[in-house]
Amino acid sequence: MDWQALALTLKLATVTTAILLAVSVPLAAWLVLGRSRWLAVVEAIAALPLVLPPTVLGFFLLVLLGPRTAIGRGIASLLGHPLAFSFGGLVVGSVIYSLPFAVQPLVIGFAAIEPALVDAARLLGAGRSRLMFSLLVPLARQSLLAAAVLSFLHTMGEFGVVLMLGGDIPGATRTLSIVLYNQVENFEYAAANRTAAILLGLSVVALAAIYLRGRPRGGRRA
Repeated sequence: MDWQALALTLKLATVTTAILLAVSVPLAAWLVLGRSRWLAVVEAIAALPLVLPPTVLGFFLLVLLGPRTAIGRGIASLLGHPLAFSFGGLVVGSVIYSLPFAVQPLVIGFAAIEPALVDAARLLGAGRSRLMFSLLVPLARQSLLAAAVLSFLHTMGEFGVVLMLGGDIPGATRTLSIVLYNQVENFEYAAANRTAAILLGLSVVALAAIYLRGRPRGGRRA
Protein backbone atom coordinates (compact mmCIF):
# COMPACT_ATOMS: atom_id res chain seq x y z
CA MET A 1 0.00 0.00 0.00
CA ASP A 2 1.22 3.47 -0.93
CA TRP A 3 0.47 5.24 2.35
CA GLN A 4 1.77 8.54 1.01
CA ALA A 5 -0.76 8.39 -1.83
CA LEU A 6 -3.53 7.44 0.61
CA ALA A 7 -2.72 10.42 2.85
CA LEU A 8 -2.64 12.75 -0.16
CA THR A 9 -5.97 11.39 -1.43
CA LEU A 10 -7.65 11.89 1.95
CA LYS A 11 -6.19 15.40 2.20
CA LEU A 12 -7.41 16.27 -1.29
CA ALA A 13 -10.89 14.90 -0.62
CA THR A 14 -11.15 16.76 2.71
CA VAL A 15 -10.01 20.12 1.34
CA THR A 16 -12.20 19.76 -1.75
CA THR A 17 -15.27 18.84 0.30
CA ALA A 18 -14.82 21.82 2.64
CA ILE A 19 -14.53 24.22 -0.29
CA LEU A 20 -17.48 22.64 -2.10
CA LEU A 21 -19.77 22.96 0.91
CA ALA A 22 -18.79 26.60 1.37
CA VAL A 23 -19.58 27.29 -2.30
CA SER A 24 -22.52 24.95 -2.87
CA VAL A 25 -24.73 25.93 0.08
CA PRO A 26 -25.20 29.57 -1.03
CA LEU A 27 -25.29 28.53 -4.71
CA ALA A 28 -28.02 25.95 -4.09
CA ALA A 29 -29.98 28.44 -1.95
CA TRP A 30 -29.79 30.98 -4.75
CA LEU A 31 -30.93 28.41 -7.31
CA VAL A 32 -33.95 27.55 -5.14
CA LEU A 33 -34.87 31.01 -3.83
CA GLY A 34 -33.66 33.21 -6.67
CA ARG A 35 -35.79 34.66 -9.43
CA SER A 36 -33.20 35.56 -12.05
CA ARG A 37 -33.73 34.50 -15.66
CA TRP A 38 -30.17 33.16 -15.61
CA LEU A 39 -30.85 30.48 -13.00
CA ALA A 40 -31.34 27.75 -15.60
CA VAL A 41 -28.04 28.67 -17.28
CA VAL A 42 -26.18 28.65 -13.95
CA GLU A 43 -27.69 25.32 -12.98
CA ALA A 44 -26.73 23.85 -16.36
CA ILE A 45 -23.14 25.06 -15.97
CA ALA A 46 -22.98 23.62 -12.44
CA ALA A 47 -24.17 20.25 -13.78
CA LEU A 48 -21.84 20.26 -16.80
CA PRO A 49 -19.09 18.10 -15.18
CA LEU A 50 -21.64 15.26 -14.97
CA VAL A 51 -21.63 14.86 -18.75
CA LEU A 52 -18.25 16.31 -19.68
CA PRO A 53 -15.50 13.66 -20.01
CA PRO A 54 -13.02 14.14 -17.15
CA THR A 55 -10.06 14.10 -19.53
CA VAL A 56 -11.62 16.96 -21.51
CA LEU A 57 -12.17 18.98 -18.34
CA GLY A 58 -8.64 18.17 -17.17
CA PHE A 59 -7.18 19.25 -20.51
CA PHE A 60 -9.01 22.60 -20.49
CA LEU A 61 -7.88 23.27 -16.92
CA LEU A 62 -4.32 22.25 -17.77
CA VAL A 63 -4.25 24.79 -20.60
CA LEU A 64 -6.01 27.48 -18.55
CA LEU A 65 -3.73 27.12 -15.52
CA GLY A 66 -0.56 26.61 -17.55
CA PRO A 67 2.05 29.28 -18.39
CA ARG A 68 0.67 29.90 -21.89
CA THR A 69 -2.40 31.82 -20.71
CA ALA A 70 -2.64 35.18 -18.94
CA ILE A 71 -4.59 33.57 -16.10
CA GLY A 72 -1.96 30.86 -15.65
CA ARG A 73 0.91 33.37 -15.71
CA GLY A 74 -0.91 35.63 -13.25
CA ILE A 75 -1.45 32.77 -10.81
CA ALA A 76 2.16 31.64 -11.19
CA SER A 77 3.48 35.12 -10.46
CA LEU A 78 1.19 35.40 -7.43
CA LEU A 79 1.98 31.96 -5.96
CA GLY A 80 5.54 31.63 -7.23
CA HIS A 81 4.71 28.46 -9.16
CA PRO A 82 2.09 27.35 -11.69
CA LEU A 83 -1.02 25.59 -10.44
CA ALA A 84 -0.70 22.84 -13.03
CA PHE A 85 1.07 19.75 -11.68
CA SER A 86 0.65 20.86 -8.07
CA PHE A 87 -1.64 20.00 -5.17
CA GLY A 88 -3.37 23.37 -5.53
CA GLY A 89 -4.15 22.55 -9.14
CA LEU A 90 -5.67 19.23 -8.07
CA VAL A 91 -7.89 21.10 -5.61
CA VAL A 92 -9.12 23.47 -8.32
CA GLY A 93 -9.84 20.61 -10.70
CA SER A 94 -11.51 18.52 -7.99
CA VAL A 95 -13.77 21.36 -6.89
CA ILE A 96 -14.96 21.95 -10.44
CA TYR A 97 -15.33 18.27 -11.28
CA SER A 98 -17.22 17.37 -8.08
CA LEU A 99 -19.40 20.51 -7.99
CA PRO A 100 -22.60 18.77 -9.20
CA PHE A 101 -22.30 16.13 -6.47
CA ALA A 102 -22.50 18.88 -3.85
CA VAL A 103 -24.98 21.23 -5.52
CA GLN A 104 -27.66 18.80 -6.68
CA PRO A 105 -28.40 17.09 -3.32
CA LEU A 106 -28.64 20.52 -1.71
CA VAL A 107 -30.96 21.86 -4.41
CA ILE A 108 -33.22 18.83 -3.97
CA GLY A 109 -33.19 19.19 -0.17
CA PHE A 110 -33.84 22.94 -0.19
CA ALA A 111 -36.61 22.63 -2.79
CA ALA A 112 -38.37 19.97 -0.67
CA ILE A 113 -38.84 22.39 2.24
CA GLU A 114 -42.43 23.58 2.63
CA PRO A 115 -42.79 26.86 0.69
CA ALA A 116 -45.10 28.22 3.40
CA LEU A 117 -42.21 28.16 5.87
CA VAL A 118 -40.02 30.15 3.49
CA ASP A 119 -42.81 32.66 2.84
CA ALA A 120 -43.43 33.05 6.57
CA ALA A 121 -39.76 33.69 7.23
CA ARG A 122 -39.69 36.30 4.47
CA LEU A 123 -42.74 38.04 5.93
CA LEU A 124 -40.94 38.20 9.25
CA GLY A 125 -38.08 40.03 7.55
CA ALA A 126 -35.54 37.26 7.07
CA GLY A 127 -33.01 38.01 4.33
CA ARG A 128 -31.50 35.41 2.02
CA SER A 129 -28.55 34.61 4.31
CA ARG A 130 -30.86 34.30 7.33
CA LEU A 131 -33.17 32.05 5.35
CA MET A 132 -30.25 29.91 4.28
CA PHE A 133 -28.61 29.37 7.67
CA SER A 134 -31.67 29.48 9.95
CA LEU A 135 -34.18 27.59 7.82
CA LEU A 136 -32.83 25.80 4.76
CA VAL A 137 -29.66 24.27 6.19
CA PRO A 138 -31.20 23.00 9.48
CA LEU A 139 -34.18 21.46 7.67
CA ALA A 140 -32.01 19.88 4.97
CA ARG A 141 -29.34 18.30 7.16
CA GLN A 142 -29.65 14.97 5.37
CA SER A 143 -29.05 16.64 2.02
CA LEU A 144 -26.04 18.46 3.49
CA LEU A 145 -24.62 15.14 4.70
CA ALA A 146 -25.26 13.54 1.31
CA ALA A 147 -23.53 16.43 -0.46
CA ALA A 148 -20.49 16.14 1.82
CA VAL A 149 -20.16 12.36 1.49
CA LEU A 150 -20.73 12.29 -2.27
CA SER A 151 -18.21 15.10 -2.80
CA PHE A 152 -15.64 13.33 -0.63
CA LEU A 153 -16.06 9.95 -2.32
CA HIS A 154 -16.18 11.38 -5.83
CA THR A 155 -12.93 13.24 -5.18
CA MET A 156 -11.27 10.10 -3.82
CA GLY A 157 -12.11 8.19 -6.99
CA GLU A 158 -11.06 10.84 -9.51
CA PHE A 159 -8.73 9.71 -12.24
CA GLY A 160 -9.02 11.60 -15.53
CA VAL A 161 -8.87 15.13 -14.11
CA VAL A 162 -6.12 14.19 -11.66
CA LEU A 163 -4.01 12.54 -14.34
CA MET A 164 -4.38 15.38 -16.86
CA LEU A 165 -3.93 18.25 -14.41
CA GLY A 166 -1.55 16.75 -11.85
CA GLY A 167 0.29 13.96 -13.55
CA ASP A 168 1.98 11.37 -11.34
CA ILE A 169 4.30 13.16 -8.92
CA PRO A 170 4.93 11.19 -5.69
CA GLY A 171 3.92 13.14 -2.61
CA ALA A 172 2.45 15.99 -4.66
CA THR A 173 -0.16 14.73 -7.12
CA ARG A 174 -0.08 10.91 -6.97
CA THR A 175 -3.46 9.80 -5.61
CA LEU A 176 -4.80 6.30 -4.99
CA SER A 177 -6.53 6.17 -8.36
CA ILE A 178 -3.19 6.87 -10.07
CA VAL A 179 -1.51 4.24 -7.90
CA LEU A 180 -4.17 1.70 -8.87
CA TYR A 181 -3.67 2.48 -12.56
CA ASN A 182 0.12 2.08 -12.22
CA GLN A 183 -0.26 -1.21 -10.36
CA VAL A 184 -2.55 -2.69 -13.02
CA GLU A 185 -0.30 -1.40 -15.79
CA ASN A 186 2.66 -3.15 -14.13
CA PHE A 187 0.65 -6.39 -13.57
CA GLU A 188 0.88 -5.96 -9.79
CA TYR A 189 -2.57 -7.43 -9.25
CA ALA A 190 -2.14 -8.28 -5.56
CA ALA A 191 -1.23 -4.68 -4.73
CA ALA A 192 -4.01 -3.44 -7.04
CA ASN A 193 -6.51 -5.61 -5.16
CA ARG A 194 -5.50 -3.99 -1.87
CA THR A 195 -5.74 -0.47 -3.29
CA ALA A 196 -9.11 -1.15 -4.90
CA ALA A 197 -10.38 -2.79 -1.70
CA ILE A 198 -9.57 0.35 0.31
CA LEU A 199 -11.42 2.58 -2.16
CA LEU A 200 -14.37 0.18 -2.26
CA GLY A 201 -14.51 -0.18 1.53
CA LEU A 202 -14.46 3.57 2.16
CA SER A 203 -17.23 4.07 -0.40
CA VAL A 204 -19.48 1.37 1.07
CA VAL A 205 -19.02 2.58 4.66
CA ALA A 206 -19.70 6.22 3.76
CA LEU A 207 -22.78 5.47 1.65
CA ALA A 208 -24.13 3.11 4.32
CA ALA A 209 -23.80 5.94 6.85
CA ILE A 210 -26.01 8.16 4.65
CA TYR A 211 -28.73 5.54 4.24
CA LEU A 212 -28.67 4.47 7.87
CA ARG A 213 -28.99 8.08 9.01
CA GLY A 214 -31.89 8.66 6.62
CA ARG A 215 -33.80 5.53 7.72
CA PRO A 216 -36.51 6.15 10.35
CA ARG A 217 -35.90 4.46 13.71
CA GLY A 218 -38.01 1.51 14.66
CA GLY A 219 -38.76 0.04 11.27
CA ARG A 220 -38.93 0.46 7.55
CA ARG A 221 -39.90 3.56 5.66
CA ALA A 222 -43.60 3.92 5.13
